[in-house]
Amino acid sequence: MSGSLRSRQTSSPHDHKEATGGYNEYDVDHQDHVRGIETSAETSLHRGLKARHISMIAIGGAIGTGLIIGTGKALAKAGPASILISYSVIGFVVFLVMAGLGEISSWLPMSAGFTGYASRFCDPSLGFALGWTYWLKYIILPPNQLTAAALVIQFWLPRDRVNPGVWIAIFLVLIISINYFGVSFFGEFEFWLSSFKVVVIIGVILVSLVITAGGADGHARGFEYWRSPGAFNSSFGSNIPTGPLSRFLNFYSTLVTATFAFLGTELVGVTVGEAQNPRKTIPRAIKLTFYRIVVFYIISVFLVGMIVPFDHPKLAFANKATTSAAASPFVVAIELANIDALPHILNASILLFVFSAANSDLYIASRTLYGLASDGSAPAIFRKTDRRGVPIYALGVSAVFGLLAFLNVSDDSKDVFGYFVNVTTILGLLSWISILVTHIWFVRARKAQGLTNDMMPYTAPLGIWGSYIALFICVLVAITKNFDAFIPSLSIKANYIAFITGYIGIPVYLALIFGHKFVTKSKGVRPHECDFYTGKDIIDREEEEFLANQAAEKAAHPHRGRSFYKRWVSWLF
Repeated sequence: MSGSLRSRQTSSPHDHKEATGGYNEYDVDHQDHVRGIETSAETSLHRGLKARHISMIAIGGAIGTGLIIGTGKALAKAGPASILISYSVIGFVVFLVMAGLGEISSWLPMSAGFTGYASRFCDPSLGFALGWTYWLKYIILPPNQLTAAALVIQFWLPRDRVNPGVWIAIFLVLIISINYFGVSFFGEFEFWLSSFKVVVIIGVILVSLVITAGGADGHARGFEYWRSPGAFNSSFGSNIPTGPLSRFLNFYSTLVTATFAFLGTELVGVTVGEAQNPRKTIPRAIKLTFYRIVVFYIISVFLVGMIVPFDHPKLAFANKATTSAAASPFVVAIELANIDALPHILNASILLFVFSAANSDLYIASRTLYGLASDGSAPAIFRKTDRRGVPIYALGVSAVFGLLAFLNVSDDSKDVFGYFVNVTTILGLLSWISILVTHIWFVRARKAQGLTNDMMPYTAPLGIWGSYIALFICVLVAITKNFDAFIPSLSIKANYIAFITGYIGIPVYLALIFGHKFVTKSKGVRPHECDFYTGKDIIDREEEEFLANQAAEKAAHPHRGRSFYKRWVSWLF
């Protein structure tokens, strides 16, 4: 049965070698160090993330400003029906990406994360390219999030009263400290931040329902705005005639907006090296991803299209406000319904959203660099950990890039930095593509070696075909994401910049793959040669120890009941 824990395969890698003709030579070095799996005290991470941490961190990765703010631009661009379809399509893709990642990580939870999976089960060059492009993405995002946090505060304190650099410095010190004090502290902190996010989103959904039903101002809207101004925006640009083509182009452009909103959901795949009992907690968090996508994204997007007309002047103004509460379409709806005070509450919520995003982005950056080092694709010093299990050198180098946030203190550099951040969207798509390719190779290899579904701790619900479908959509969006760069209605300069920032990630990614192949002479992993077992006994022992300790604790305290979270919340979140 998909998703359930099975009896572990106890075959040793040497038994497997005899059965299949050998396993990958790169997996074990002369010191018996398994590539991608750290066991020594000087290099190993600590499994300090509990099931509730993993579950809530997965939610936190799926909820951000892309939902609260980004939906406004998409709504004004394409209309309510378009964004409902586009967010549903990309949400489906995200679930397939997560399911594929869950199948691999539950079989062999590696310290190196999905960088190590790509190297071990598909191609070392793919793992190298995936790791470095993913790290590049996540050293750019924290400074951008810190800048956004400073701008959100300007909702209350204008920059002429307090320089934004002050807030950037405070937030940078805070996120470095949270990451420095160990994964247990980070997990607990993110648990409560993510819990707050859930409460805010549920509150926004309830307020939206009240506004839709007319409970705020006596005006029951229902599907009024779907009829007028309409479900689709029929105007794309001056050079494109109004009609079906414009409606389709507007819809297609929102696929990119939806993709950006969902980027970061794969964060749970980075936590496998620090998760307690990962074979149970990771699949569970991934299965819940589907419900979170439906509840938080699809319902929110559906409701925002019912409470704000896409052509309202206030929505056009909000799209110029960039990051504060004034930029949220939900705030526009609240103002239209004449509800006071809520904009300030939502602005405070957005501030915490952005701070949480910066905090988790720095975590991902440090663990990705650590994973690269564990996989042999970065200097070995970056896999060194302190007594708390924190990859201190990887964290330090990643944190240094947070200083780039101070570039945004001056107005003249914001455009340049904005272009740099735009590059990270294509890098996020390329990471999804890499995960899907790895899963396809993984499934092909396990079938070739006779590993059936019932032997797996978790299997992707749609199997290899789900990954093929998601891969097709991701490649299509990656290639055509900046199609408007080819439309003459934009200025030549705008076309040029949109093309460069939209696609430069692709040649960089390909150059890393083929450059690594040229230097290392590496080859792709053939299905019959794929190594499923080296290092698996280490994970098996860790799991047995964890379950034994859990059973002993339960026996020592037989009358201890389940916590409030496990009893009332964990079934949903």
